[in-house]
This record gives sequence, structure tokens and C-alpha cells, in this order.
Amino acid sequence: MTAVAFLAALLNGLYGVVTRGPTTPVCRVDVPCSAPYGNATLVFTRPGVTRRVMTDAKGKYRIGLAPGRWSLRVKDAHFGWKPAAVWVPTGRYAKLNVSVDTGIR
Repeated sequence: MTAVAFLAALLNGLYGVVTRGPTTPVCRVDVPCSAPYGNATLVFTRPGVTRRVMTDAKGKYRIGLAPGRWSLRVKDAHFGWKPAAVWVPTGRYAKLNVSVDTGIR
């Protein structure tokens, strides 16, 4: 990583929470139907660059990325997940929450 890329990653990036759901076949109004996705691996790619970050036990993550368009996928999330295009702004961290469909019905 060049010095410029390193500095850019310190100033720009994404943070948020990854959840998974539904967590039960039948959701009730008084019971949450999704849960934090702890230890999930988010994979951000763009031509020639791949960056990974793992969520903590509460599903939270933070990653420094160069500004611009990135493709995002959640490793091992197969059902209902398609890679998504995300945008990293210049000069700040932006909030990006991610929801993964478990396929439970």
C-alpha cells in the first residue's frame, strides 16, 4: 500500500452494523426477528484491490477505504445475497448498515 493510499484509508471509509434475519420461522410483533451478525466477514473489492473486515460479536464493523465505488459481499452469505455497489465518500466515514437474509421461512 502506498503512503497516499494509506493516508486516504485513514480519512475515508465505512462503518455500521450487520444483521441477519429472520432468525425464526414465525416472527412476532413483540420479539425481534433479526439479530446482529457477529464474526461475519465483509469483502470490499474494486479493480486490483480487495479489503476485508470482520464484525465484532454485536455485528459492528469499521473499515478504512479509499473514496469511490466498491463492490461489497458478505462471505458465506448465500441465500438472498447479491454483491452490492457501495460508495465511500471523500474525507469522512459513512454509515452503511447491512442486512443478510437467512432464508428461514
